[in-house]
Amino acid sequence: MEVYGPRPGYIGALLRHFGDLRDGTHGGADSRPDKERLFAAAVALLDPRARQVLDEVNVYLLLDDGKVAATGVRHRDGGVEAVWSLTWPEQQAAGINPIVIRAYFGAGFLHPHLQSDTVGDWPLNVFDEEQAEAELPTLRAMAAADVHNLVFQLGGDIRIVPAVLNSSG
Repeated sequence: MEVYGPRPGYIGALLRHFGDLRDGTHGGADSRPDKERLFAAAVALLDPRARQVLDEVNVYLLLDDGKVAATGVRHRDGGVEAVWSLTWPEQQAAGINPIVIRAYFGAGFLHPHLQSDTVGDWPLNVFDEEQAEAELPTLRAMAAADVHNLVFQLGGDIRIVPAVLNSSG
């Protein structure tokens, strides 16, 4: 077996996730209120990173014409969630959803997850700054996949991404 250096952060996140499934806990917490407190703390840790990722997409793909918004932790459908979104004029004119990064802890769930609007779910097992920083590539991948899938929903119409139209290569 070839070893590629220190274990990547996403492997640690998966191991924490699978450990939670095995043990019926989340970060060592057994009760729903304790798990929701850990969720709220994870949202606070991820907030600057989610905003950074959406700001990067806004600056480099949307030519700073978009708007990043965040809900903070809110109760919804018996669970809790926090949503970060990026809207821009071409997306709104096309009638498609914004780019979304969502942290949620569904009512019947054992632990929370991350989700983008068009891609799917990722485990959310963040309990400190280092683990939150390790999620930055995941958040970037989520946002990038969302942009791709939004273009795909429009049959490949790249006009919703201003930087593509103004690019010289």
